[in-house]
This record gives sequence, structure tokens and C-alpha cells, in this order.
Amino acid sequence: MAEGSKTEKATPKKRRDERKKGNVFMSRDVVSVVTMLGAFCMVWMLSDTITGQMGGFLRYCMAGINASQTESYFATLPVQWVLALVKAVGPVAGATALCAIGATFAQTKLLVSGEALKPKFQRISPLQGFKRLFSLRSVIEALKGILKITILMVIIYTSLTGTFQESSKYLYTDTSVAVSHLFSGVVSMILKITLAFVALAAADFFYQWWDYERQLKMSKQEVKEEYKQLEGNPQIKGKIREIQRQMARSRMMQQVPGADVVIRNPTHVAVALRYKPERDAAPVVLAMGQDELALRIVKVAEENHVAVIENVPLARSLYASVRLNQEIPPEFYGAVAEVLVYVFKLNENQNTGK
Repeated sequence: MAEGSKTEKATPKKRRDERKKGNVFMSRDVVSVVTMLGAFCMVWMLSDTITGQMGGFLRYCMAGINASQTESYFATLPVQWVLALVKAVGPVAGATALCAIGATFAQTKLLVSGEALKPKFQRISPLQGFKRLFSLRSVIEALKGILKITILMVIIYTSLTGTFQESSKYLYTDTSVAVSHLFSGVVSMILKITLAFVALAAADFFYQWWDYERQLKMSKQEVKEEYKQLEGNPQIKGKIREIQRQMARSRMMQQVPGADVVIRNPTHVAVALRYKPERDAAPVVLAMGQDELALRIVKVAEENHVAVIENVPLARSLYASVRLNQEIPPEFYGAVAEVLVYVFKLNENQNTGK
């Protein structure tokens, strides 16, 4: 579907489905900047420890060279090198990893999905790869890379140019002062690079959010199809309701043989009533219907020798006021009682005649 036709915001279901697939909003530049800041802060805080470990290893190397037993020195040298490296770099590497994981989970809201690891033909398709190569996202990423390199080169060039211009003064300056000044220049350069990349990461964050929302947009037809999936296809729901009505009618028709009387007008309305004094406080409606259903009720009643009484006003009033499998309202007690008395007498006469 054409991209321009997708004008509707993504529904909550669409967002949930995309999240299950691992498609969530995330800026990689933010992760990189947070990782860089974490590493820089750890190096800054542990500078004494790092220099101490490296200095200790160098002293160990120098002491081993001057020692007479060089075989033991060369045997323990790799171990000492690994220990010094772990103590110096380990905390920085651990903090960097935690910053990267934290920045990722903060953006993805602790999402862990294996969907991206599943093999897909599109990833190895040359045609799809060609499309991705010249897509809008690829162009933006390329421009971002060029901008980053340009900013980085400009900051490094301007910082080193100033340092080189002042380097001649180091000949007339105390060594510790010269090293301190050089170190300050390096720190200043790193801070400038960091601030520049923070600004780029903030811009990338808002761009990635805009691009993610753009990709999630749906067409009006997609929204309708999703609504059908959630609420059910109207045609299917109508068919289900029709089946339910047929089942209800079937159960209702099965109760007609247990009725004592069916009150009807000529063709349009029929109401089947049961009254068993030992179990019913008042007459109970077993079946009711109009038109074709009314004729079916009358037919079943006649087949099962249930009395059918024609009373147009009473039939219409009962149909408009009563509910299926419920007792009739009190205002109909008198009229229905007259009908039942007539039916009971009629049945008694028939039984006597036999």
C-alpha cells in the first residue's frame, strides 16, 4: 500500500504486535553517547587506579629485567599483565556495558525479544538489500555519519592546533606543569566532543521517534480490518446471532407440548402458557412468537393435543408484556384464569366422555 495512504495513528493493538516482533523505538546514538559518558566518567574517577596498575606493571617489568632468574620472570609475566589489565580496564569495561544495557532497556522498556534473531529471506534478498541501501533511512544514516566525522575532525583539528602552537613554551616550563597543561587540553577536547555528540544524540532521538511513528501509521482500511478482528466480522456475528436465535427457538418449541393452553389471535401472535398449581405461583410463559413462529407454536400444540384458544386482545397484550420462561404480570391473572378454567373444564368433559 502506498505510504501516503497511511494517515492514521497506530492503534494500541498495532503497537503491541510490533513490540512482540521486536520493532520498538530506539536511538542507537543515545546508547553510544551514554556509553561514552559512562566510560569517560569511570576513567576520570579511576585515573589514579589505572595509572597505578600500569605503573606497577611497568615496575614489575623493569625489576624482572634486572633480576638474575629470568625464567621465572617470563613465566609469570603474562599472569601479571592479565591481572594489571583486568584491574585497570575491568571496571571501565563493566561500567560501559551496564551503561549500554541501561540505555537500551530504558528506551525499549525492558523488551527482550528473539524475533529479530529468526532467519528471514528478506535479509538475504539482493532486491531487498538494494532497496534498503537507497532508502530514506540509509540516506539519513549516511548523512549522520558524515556529520559526526566532520564535527569530530574539526574539534580535534582546532584542539591540536592550539596545543601545537603552545608546545614551544614547554621547553621553558616545568615538566609537571607542562604535562598538566597538556592533560587539560586533552580533557577539554574530549568534553567538546562529548557535548557535540550529546547534541547529535538528542537530535537523533527525536528523529528516530518521528520515523518510528511514521512507519507505524496505518491506512483507514487497516484500521477497519483490525476493528473487525477485535470486534468480529459483522456478517459472522450476524450469522452467530441467527444460529443462537434458532437454537433458542428450538428449545422454546420443545416446551410447547408441556403447555396447558396456547392463546392466539388468528395468525399473528401465539403465547403458550403452563400452570401447575403444585409448582407455579402463577401461569408461566413457555413459548411466544409472531407470524411464522406463531403458526409453528399453534401447529406443535395441536399435534400434542394442547388447547388453542383464540383471544385477540389477550394474545396481543400478553405478547407485548410478558417474558419467556417468566410468570405473567398480575394484571393478567383474571383474564388468563378465565381461559384456564374453560380449558380445564373442557379437558374434564373430554375425559368424562371417554
